[in-house]
Amino acid sequence: MQLDMVKTAVAFVLVVALGTAGLIYAPMAMTVETTLTMVTPSMVVFGLITLALGVAHGQYRAAN
Repeated sequence: MQLDMVKTAVAFVLVVALGTAGLIYAPMAMTVETTLTMVTPSMVVFGLITLALGVAHGQYRAAN
């Protein structure tokens, strides 16, 4: 499967949305407000960091 910017962005948004929905609908003692204001932004930042590291590693592997 050839990944491009659009497919990567869609997959990224889908993973974050599924994680957020799972946390909202899970029977836990965390409010929706907490999930949307603290957890989801943290997932986005962590996802962007790991995406950047993954792309850099892929470029390294492709070059060597």
